[in-house]
Amino acid sequence: MDDHILNSVIKLFSKKRNIILIPHSSPDADALGSCLALYHFFKSKNEVNIISPNEYTEILNFLPGSEDILIYENDKVKCENAFKKADVVFTLDFNSLGRARNLSSLISSSKAITIMIDHHENPDNYADLTISNSKMSSTCEMVYDFICSIDKSKIDNKIATCIYTGIVADTGSFRFPSTTSKTLKVGSELINYGVNVTEIFEKLHNNFQFKRLKLLGSAINNFKKIEGLPVVYTSITDKDQKVNDFKKGDSEGFVNFGLSVADILCSVLFIEKKDEGLIKISFRSKGDFKVNIFASKYFNGGGHEHASGGISKLSLKETEKKFVTDITQYINQNYE
Repeated sequence: MDDHILNSVIKLFSKKRNIILIPHSSPDADALGSCLALYHFFKSKNEVNIISPNEYTEILNFLPGSEDILIYENDKVKCENAFKKADVVFTLDFNSLGRARNLSSLISSSKAITIMIDHHENPDNYADLTISNSKMSSTCEMVYDFICSIDKSKIDNKIATCIYTGIVADTGSFRFPSTTSKTLKVGSELINYGVNVTEIFEKLHNNFQFKRLKLLGSAINNFKKIEGLPVVYTSITDKDQKVNDFKKGDSEGFVNFGLSVADILCSVLFIEKKDEGLIKISFRSKGDFKVNIFASKYFNGGGHEHASGGISKLSLKETEKKFVTDITQYINQNYE
């Protein structure tokens, strides 16, 4: 955060504010962790609300303060009234208003000062203050820096737990290339606030229902390899979801199994969303293969170099066919 933005932030919060904190649609641990960390940081001297566009996985309900999160889909009147009173809106872990889905119009029409904190590439120009750094491991690491720049003495166990959870989730427990020596140092400092490392790992990774194991089996069984390319892909059909009582977050991490195969550089997961009329796509890669460029070019997506998302409005079968054609062409043009 440069001096100009820091001075603007300090001046802005020199008096009591009415703040709204917004994660992206279907928020993950990094999005919710960053929102909740700022919620605990600001709430003693300000009016603060967290408004999520929609529901999130119940696995994250262990995060301190999660019970106070408002869900726009479930209580539009209360959320819209909060917007009317707000004079500061934070958007966290996204840099395009489209990622806020049904909240995007409320954000763009709000008279409040908008602050973006995000670690994805190519931010849109919607915020009054933009704090963006695609080289950071997570938005939670950026929130840690943000808080330290203003008043580090306010960090307590609740704030540290929220931030640590987001960092661990977005770095694959400090395994992904985005993990730096600074990231590890921040993690170490957070542990000094009494963060329960073992409990967070258990909550994130060993806290699922038995039917999720069956769903994972279906996803693994559906994996296909594209002949002559270091690429695998799989799918979760609408039927798979119904049979196994699919809930938000159940497919988290499934796509990564493809990368455990020797010589595979790209793994893709297609999730059929018949109620939304689309296919949700998760891209993962390693090495020099940058999936964010591919996702943006062919599937209305984007994200990080090695972890991106996208969508398709074709059928599942047609989407898979298009993907095989597109990825073959893309690799032949750019990597040979």
